[in-house]
Parts: sequence; structure tokens; C-alpha cells
Amino acid sequence: MSFKDTIPVFQMIDVGLLDPHSDHPRRHVDEAALEMLATSIRRHGVIHPLVVQPADAAGRHVLVVGERRRRAAILAGEKLVPVVIHACQADELLAIQVFENMGSGLRVPLESRDSSRAIQRIVDGFGQESDAAEVFGRKKAWLVQATAAANLSPKVNALLEEGRISGTGAAVRLEKLAQKNEAKAESLIAKAAQLPAGEKLSRQVIDDVLLEEGGRSRKKASPKYAREEAERGDEVNGEVGLSEKVAPINPARRRINAGKVKMVAEILGLTTEDEEDVLARLVDEFLAMKTL
Repeated sequence: MSFKDTIPVFQMIDVGLLDPHSDHPRRHVDEAALEMLATSIRRHGVIHPLVVQPADAAGRHVLVVGERRRRAAILAGEKLVPVVIHACQADELLAIQVFENMGSGLRVPLESRDSSRAIQRIVDGFGQESDAAEVFGRKKAWLVQATAAANLSPKVNALLEEGRISGTGAAVRLEKLAQKNEAKAESLIAKAAQLPAGEKLSRQVIDDVLLEEGGRSRKKASPKYAREEAERGDEVNGEVGLSEKVAPINPARRRINAGKVKMVAEILGLTTEDEEDVLARLVDEFLAMKTL
């Protein structure tokens, strides 16, 4: 019988009786992400049951899917885990493992704003952000980033709702710009509000202004700044300054292969293939990993 036609049975089984499949396509597991999953399991238990083959003569089960959950449950000190016993023939096994890990549309992540708002609601239940961060197995820096989209200003949120900003990532970057230079942020907000229907303020435009603002801030903080300003004053007075004028570098944007963007979008569980949205989510995922 095929996997589809066999009848699954739910049980709680000793995790010590579960064996990994010797030829599972997943060869590498991110240890930091595994510890994060273990943190979740310590608090909530295993949310999604593992799928296992029926027991052999020794009473042991071979995993069909759920190797990360098995390992994380062991790390979390769990004794019993929920499993679905579901016979799977050898000629179907690889396909089941691959499609389950691709998600097949079943485990699509929350949209970034929905996720941010949900995380913020959890954070609100704690007295200290550090306590909330511990629940997620992350650092406070990750928590600030994860809840940024839940704390947009009314103006920026309105533009996002009206579709005048390219995505949530762009909106968060616009808020960051407002913290650095409120006047420039207000100028971009006004520009976005006046765009014709169907046009959006792109993240690239915001990032270009942020890059310029960041460069100016670093320059002002450097010891060279005072000397350059003095030399510029000399030029105004008709004297030749010591510094040479350098043409600004044009931050020309290189387009990414559309096929690669689509592939990354599928891996991240995104329904959009907009390059800016995919890159924004990819950067968020990378930063989340680095701040573990």
C-alpha cells in the first residue's frame, strides 16, 4: 500500500526508541538552530509529531521525518515525544522526506508583520525583555529586530497598509532612518504619500539615504573631519585646500538572477518573489542566526 493509503496511528513513544533513517537527505543540522528548537521544546513540548515507521521486532521505530525534532527533544531532556506511526514503502520514502522538508505549502511562515506583532504580544507578557528573549532562545538584539515591524509609527504603518512602501523590510528601514535623521525620513514619507497609484517607495531608495547618513555620521566622528572642514573653508576663501575632491561612488545595484530569487523565496516559505522582500527576509534570517 502507498503512504497515502496506509492508516496512521498516533502515540507517545520513548524518544530512546526512535532511530534516525540511515539515508535521510538531511546531512547537516545547524547546532544553534537546534538549540533554539530545544529551548522551545523545554517550554512547550514537541508541537508537531514526528513520523515513524512501525516498530521492528525489537520495538524500535525508524524515523520517516522529524530528525531535528528528535535531536532537539533529546537536548531538551524529553522522555516521551508525540509520533505518528505511518508505514512508508522504500520507493516513496525519499519523496516523502523531501516534500515534507520543503513544506509543500503546509508550513508557510507568518507574514513578517503578523509574526512581529505575535512576538510583541508574547514580549508584553514579561517584565523584562531579557526574560522574553530567553523564551525564544535568542538575545535581546534579535528580539528588538523581531518586533520592529510591530512598532512602526502611524505614518509609516499607514503607507505600508496603502501599498506605498515596497514591503515590511523597507518600512522598518524607514523607521531606522527616522531615528538617525527625522527630517530626511519625513521627506521620504511625503514622497511616498504622493506617488501615483501602483508605485511604491523602494527599500533601495531608503537604504541609499541611510548609507549616506551613516557615512556622514562616521565622517563627523572621525579626527579628519575637522581638518577637512578647515581645508574646505580655505577653498572658499580662495586658497587651495590639501584634500582632493573625490567623486561619490555610485552604489549601482546589481540585479540577482530571478531563478535564484525564486529558489530562496521557496526555501524561506515566502509567497512573494519580489527581490527586495526576499532579500530583506534573507537578511533578517541571517542576522537572527548571528545573534543567537
